[in-house]
Amino acid sequence: MIRAAGLVLGLWVAGVSAVTASAPPVPAGARIELVAAGEIAGWTQDDHRVVLRLFAQGCETDPPLRQGIKPPPGLPALCTEAAALLKAGEPDPVAARRFFEDRFSFWRVRPAETGRGFMTGYFEPEFEGSLAPSAAFPTPLYGRPADLVTKMPGDDWPGFDPALSSARRGKRGLEVFPDRAAIEDGALDGQGLEILWMRDPVDRFVLQVQGSGRIRLPDGRVTRLVYAGRNGHPYTSLGRELSRRENIPPAEMTMDRLIARLKADAGFARELIRLNRSFVFFARRDDLPPESGPIGAAGLPLTPLRSIAVDRTVWPYGTPAWIAGEVPDGTGGSEALPRLVLAQDTGSAILGPARIDLFVGSGPQAGHRAGLIRHPFDLIVLWPRGRGR
Repeated sequence: MIRAAGLVLGLWVAGVSAVTASAPPVPAGARIELVAAGEIAGWTQDDHRVVLRLFAQGCETDPPLRQGIKPPPGLPALCTEAAALLKAGEPDPVAARRFFEDRFSFWRVRPAETGRGFMTGYFEPEFEGSLAPSAAFPTPLYGRPADLVTKMPGDDWPGFDPALSSARRGKRGLEVFPDRAAIEDGALDGQGLEILWMRDPVDRFVLQVQGSGRIRLPDGRVTRLVYAGRNGHPYTSLGRELSRRENIPPAEMTMDRLIARLKADAGFARELIRLNRSFVFFARRDDLPPESGPIGAAGLPLTPLRSIAVDRTVWPYGTPAWIAGEVPDGTGGSEALPRLVLAQDTGSAILGPARIDLFVGSGPQAGHRAGLIRHPFDLIVLWPRGRGR
């Protein structure tokens, strides 16, 4: 094991060769190992054209929905190169595979504590809702408040809890933004921030956890919701809290089970949901085609089983990665999932160099499967050859 050039103090790299300069920096406590594409089981069997098309759409929009770390200099150029390649015509499978082999080095990422990464799943839910409040739809969704300030990577807010990721701009400077309980008690009333209304706080909670969704209106139209910010308070896992309270083994605590428990007791649901002080704001996007995926934090549409959410302070949007592991198929069985994916999203609970959230798809079936995924997996990050970030 040798220290890699360009890595921050205290980080280690195993197996580094002549392409050391293209090694990605990773947080302390993780190890990365250079591997050859030919050594990756299943690499040649995957259809790399799928991710090449996603990659050609760009690494991120300007600005993205949620600011991440700056990409290495070579990454945006490679996104542009992929777009030019596709403009010339659809490449064959071998050409698509060689695009990634020739332009990237491959780094296996291992957390020091476990040796393997941890994968969960998420989806785009669909709920009933209304553009006006009523007895059937009393629970509001809010747009982004004008005084909300999001903390960017590298920002220093003296006097603030480091766990806070957003604040409110007040007359005397930044202030702590109201938490979920305060918002539910009326902290945002009178500002005209309501963008639509849902049936109950449980539906809103699920939508906020997933970060996007479809709302079917009473007249049959469907409107799409995209992430527009959050109040900055830390995310608390209600599934973990329910497991603790009711002695449910964590392996048995699925999203379906959590939702059923919350739906069964409105008072209990209100009390438990308030433990998660984080509160997400949305924007309506009626312009999105019904067949397209939701918009991820990078500002681009997500693709089922090809788009992943990563820690935005570790990996830049647009980073390709190879994942391998056994995951539930949603019908009682499991399947191997070795494939090339693309970092296009992030999440409050997605923290660490080998922690990902796999986008499963839209609708209830995808939601059922996503709720079952809590599995170890192997991660290989593809990093542009040559100069690192």
